Amino acid sequence: MASFSSNVVGVHYQVWKKIGEGSFGIVFSRTDLLNNQQVAIKFEPRKSDAPQLRDEYRTYKLLERSSSIPNVYYFGQEGLYNILVIDLLGPSLEDLFDTCNRRFSTKTVVIIGKQILSRIQTIHEKNLIYRDIKPDNFLLGQPGSKAANVIYLVDFGMGKQYRDPKTKQHIPYRERKSLSGTARYMSINTHLGREQSRRDDLVALGHIFMYFLRGELPWQGLKAATNKQKYEKIGEKKQTTAIKDLCDGFPEEFNKYLSYVRNLGFEDTPDYDYLRDLFTEALKNTGEVEDGEYDWMKLNHSKGWECYQATEGAECNTRHLSPDLEH
Repeated sequence: MASFSSNVVGVHYQVWKKIGEGSFGIVFSRTDLLNNQQVAIKFEPRKSDAPQLRDEYRTYKLLERSSSIPNVYYFGQEGLYNILVIDLLGPSLEDLFDTCNRRFSTKTVVIIGKQILSRIQTIHEKNLIYRDIKPDNFLLGQPGSKAANVIYLVDFGMGKQYRDPKTKQHIPYRERKSLSGTARYMSINTHLGREQSRRDDLVALGHIFMYFLRGELPWQGLKAATNKQKYEKIGEKKQTTAIKDLCDGFPEEFNKYLSYVRNLGFEDTPDYDYLRDLFTEALKNTGEVEDGEYDWMKLNHSKGWECYQATEGAECNTRHLSPDLEH
């Protein structure tokens, strides 16, 4: 990225340090010079083949005042770049998963599951589908704040309207669609080139839950000569992996979740309350209680993730970008 003659962008935002990078741009943290608030600034080349920041800004504006969606403060141009200014948040669920030795307890997955299911429900109620469900795009609030363990949803560059806001007319079913999302988590329907709808967001969530519980998914690590062949192999492995085998050894409610969402019709409205109740039942059957204590809070002799990071000499990394389809 080219350097700026000044580190002040967007009239009164001072660039501080680089905190993330992905296929669509670079993210820096910065300070609002008017109120000293730390925010995140996302840069994207204005001549990008597939610019996304303007659409992402519009989506954030549409979702304003929605629970656990970052505030957006500015969109504009700075030299050769589009820039987007949003709240600075904390670590992603992928960061925390790594820190917890790439395995979450059933209790943590259940508490996470209820939160992120509600985030996706909020998006759907605003007539949008997300289309890039992955742990990297769910971030905690800033460490040390009251929202330190609230899960936020970020990065709406792949979002799409699935129904008309006024008439509620659903988009038509189509096939031969190009892949949108991350291959590791996307639904079988997406692999088959079928138009995505609400069901596909929820299937991707189900794959994330099993990823957190198992430590990895059966279709990870597949090799192929080209990315296209790799994505085909991943899709084939998903189709030949029975839900009961994927969920074997874990509470049956995860089997019920995946069975329900995979059987939804293209235009069906999911029963979000039923799905949340499944998580409640799963936790009850393990004898645990929903006390808001996540696995990462037990790190460093129960001093938590923030103290653990301090002992490791690491920075809190914020990921607002979508990496490649599968990494």
